Amino acid sequence: MTVTKTETLPVRSGDDVVRVRQRVRALAVEIGLGLVDQTKIVTAASELARNTLDYGGGGDVLLEIVHAGMRKGLRLTFEDQGPGITDIEQAMTDCFTTGRGMGLGLGGAKRLSNEFHI
Repeated sequence: MTVTKTETLPVRSGDDVVRVRQRVRALAVEIGLGLVDQTKIVTAASELARNTLDYGGGGDVLLEIVHAGMRKGLRLTFEDQGPGITDIEQAMTDCFTTGRGMGLGLGGAKRLSNEFHI
């Protein structure tokens, strides 16, 4: 896999979450993703950015355009300074939350992604 473009965005406020969504959408359009795939990756990015802010105390996201042969994609890497996830398996379970959310963020983001790693 070859990385052809990278950029890092801060995730420290609600406005940053909006900027992440906008930039991910622009990159998805740039690499030619269809509307359904654009919506999936923007939704996943939004959920993960919100989790980075709410549960990780803020952080950064690395956005990368990647190529594997004729295929193009986006790789999003979120990093925060939070305490970490005590039980990843439980955190991936729908409706599990340690806060005020609905507990759909991590599991939903995984379902919307071709690859997902914590």
